[in-house]
Amino acid sequence: MSGQANRVVSSPRLLDLLTLERVEVNLFLTPVLHEGPSGLYGGQVAAQALRAAAATVDPERHPHSLHGYFLSRGDASRPVLLTVYQDRDGRSYSNRRVIAVQEGRVIFNMAASFHVVEPGVDYQAHAAPEVTPPDELPDSGIHGLLVGVELRIPEQAQPDQKWPSRVWLRARDALGDDILNACALTYVSDMFTGLAGTPGAERLGPPTSLDHAVWFHRRVSLDDWVLMDLQPESIAGGRGMYTGRIFGRDGRLAAGIAQESVWRTAQA
Repeated sequence: MSGQANRVVSSPRLLDLLTLERVEVNLFLTPVLHEGPSGLYGGQVAAQALRAAAATVDPERHPHSLHGYFLSRGDASRPVLLTVYQDRDGRSYSNRRVIAVQEGRVIFNMAASFHVVEPGVDYQAHAAPEVTPPDELPDSGIHGLLVGVELRIPEQAQPDQKWPSRVWLRARDALGDDILNACALTYVSDMFTGLAGTPGAERLGPPTSLDHAVWFHRRVSLDDWVLMDLQPESIAGGRGMYTGRIFGRDGRLAAGIAQESVWRTAQA
């Protein structure tokens, strides 16, 4: 968890971005910065906020959900200050809030909940879609804002989609512990959109996430391939909302996603 003085890295690794400097008990700083001003990827600040929250929780408790709001555009070349509020530690659950500030402006806030492991029924309603395995697919050549992540694109829900909504992903770094894997899952969860195949919904302008939620159902290693499958739910009033699921390579449901974003169209 301990970091170092801010340093600019032209090609940071995923583990670099998930390493924080602990300034005080509930105060953290992102020490590794991208080279040159650029937009701060929302999944990055969400993953860093979860990493900060987890550092204040008993290590036997693991994240089971997070809910975040993207408030202002961040700059990837500037440090982010993360303040954790330790709202509650109960017998089984811990709740934390995190405020992310950059140059005096709040850019993101998040609530996260952590839970001890409990035995019980293990059931999932949805199976992973049947698509070509990642080992049989070429590298996608798509990287976008993701750092240290491999992408492979299988068959899509709609063959004429402009952007993929089903994606195989794998971290290039060996992540090790469960918290880092949960943070890496959060990191990739904001990258694509489930609205790509919506009929007649040609978006104007760059994608802008408004709010984002992740539910961690089962632990999964991002050292191996996971399949993200996103589905549209609604477009109305200049906003689009989608849900999604992340499956392990073995087909077990690892996480659920829900996101609303700005979605202004030519018809709006």
